[in-house]
Amino acid sequence: MELFGRRTKYYYLSFLKHDFKASITVFFVALPLCLGISLASGAPVYSGLIAGIIGGVVISFISKSELSVSGPAAGLTAICASAIIQLGSLEIFFMAVALAGLLQVLLGVFRLGGFTHFIPSSVIKAMLAAIGIILITKQVPLLMGYDKPDFWTKELFNIITFKSGFHYVDDLYRHTSAGAVVISLLSFVVLFVWRKYLWKSIPFIPASFVTVFTGALLAWLFNSYLSRLRLEPEQFVSVPHDVFSHLQLTGFTEVFSSIEIWKYAVVICFVAVLETLLSIEAIDKLDPYNRITPQNRELIAQGTGNFLSGLIGGLPITAVIVRSSANAEAGARTKLSSITHGLWLLLAVMLAVPLINRVPYCVLAVILVRTGYNLAKPRMIKSVLRQGREQFLPFIVTVVAVLFTDLLIGVLIGVTYAIYFLMKHTYRAGFTIEESTEGTIKHFTIELALNVSFLNKKRFIEMLDKLPEYSVVEINGSKSVYIDRDILEIFHDFKSKAHQRHIQLTLKNIPDVETIELH
Repeated sequence: MELFGRRTKYYYLSFLKHDFKASITVFFVALPLCLGISLASGAPVYSGLIAGIIGGVVISFISKSELSVSGPAAGLTAICASAIIQLGSLEIFFMAVALAGLLQVLLGVFRLGGFTHFIPSSVIKAMLAAIGIILITKQVPLLMGYDKPDFWTKELFNIITFKSGFHYVDDLYRHTSAGAVVISLLSFVVLFVWRKYLWKSIPFIPASFVTVFTGALLAWLFNSYLSRLRLEPEQFVSVPHDVFSHLQLTGFTEVFSSIEIWKYAVVICFVAVLETLLSIEAIDKLDPYNRITPQNRELIAQGTGNFLSGLIGGLPITAVIVRSSANAEAGARTKLSSITHGLWLLLAVMLAVPLINRVPYCVLAVILVRTGYNLAKPRMIKSVLRQGREQFLPFIVTVVAVLFTDLLIGVLIGVTYAIYFLMKHTYRAGFTIEESTEGTIKHFTIELALNVSFLNKKRFIEMLDKLPEYSVVEINGSKSVYIDRDILEIFHDFKSKAHQRHIQLTLKNIPDVETIELH
């Protein structure tokens, strides 16, 4: 009882001193991202707000992470936009989100959260970089004031196809707005200046909030005093004044009607798990108290949140490094900061919809361009390049594959290519050979590697066949932890050949194996 009282007192004092202030900072970061990610996903704007509220309140309550903040995921925008079109309706898309949540819960219950460790880091970085590139390119029309969300529907490069290129370019020209272009450019300037020079002086006001406020103010000035730069109503965010009247429970009557539903559920689950586990790993490193987040408990929390989000029409949710790092930098100490930021989002939906609807889409596009840049930073790409071709080639293959196919196929291609490099190096690294000469007799010492697999068969056979007659050969397996049975058979089969070629063969720490003759 005393321990419970002490814990409650700690949370209460921490909230008053640290978490309350941090929650306001995270709210200012989260609000424009919730709106912008909805826009980029092709979903209703309120879907991102619902995801933000559930991510803050529900997931934070279940999660054991004290600093991570969850919400709609920028890394899933391209997948969501494609899924909504391919599945044919929002209701079926939300069903896929809910199913993805159930899959996440199962991964957590069966303690399978560690499967992400088997995916090469170069492939994960490539996946995020490709998502960042897609996110940036899809904002270009919105930066110019284009108000048609179907400009780029699925493929990244359909703008240059013969089938649709001229139609889209002409449509883009007729729907662009000088006012939106001016607001976009000035918003980029504000974002850059604030992040470069002013954020250290006023750290509790995030650059994203300042950018959105500036864009909304410019749009109001243009509409009030400069008719030539006026924005149309379709170029502003449109959140229903009574959001909760638009919420409908997602039905599961068509859950087995199409394999596409399950395909997108698996893809959403896979990417959400990756983004979440990468985010909590990063945020744990920022924790001054060195607290470690249990992975499987986090998957259960995230899965519960995604199931609820899909059930009432929200976007997929992950732990988000942008929100989480802002939370840590603002001085948060406990999960009360994240929970409170979710309550601020709820209050904004209930009380501040008229203000939210004054935000132009082009400003949200500016925020999303910055988010995409963070996913595909040139500095990160250069660091992968410096690590050598074994890291860079799988990276670049994965990026290109994701851009020209889809995320799941692109990642599978990247993993396959990385496995090819692994097999190539395993083939080369089976042994080392030292040669010396005593008089006229050549001595060969063959040191086996730590692990010797069947992939080394060809190299061993070629090396043994090239050994000269009347030589002295020692094969040493003292340093080996594992020697494949196929390799052991090669060594023992070589005994008779060595005798015929007058080779003095010594097998040191090489286990005996029974060879099977094939007739």
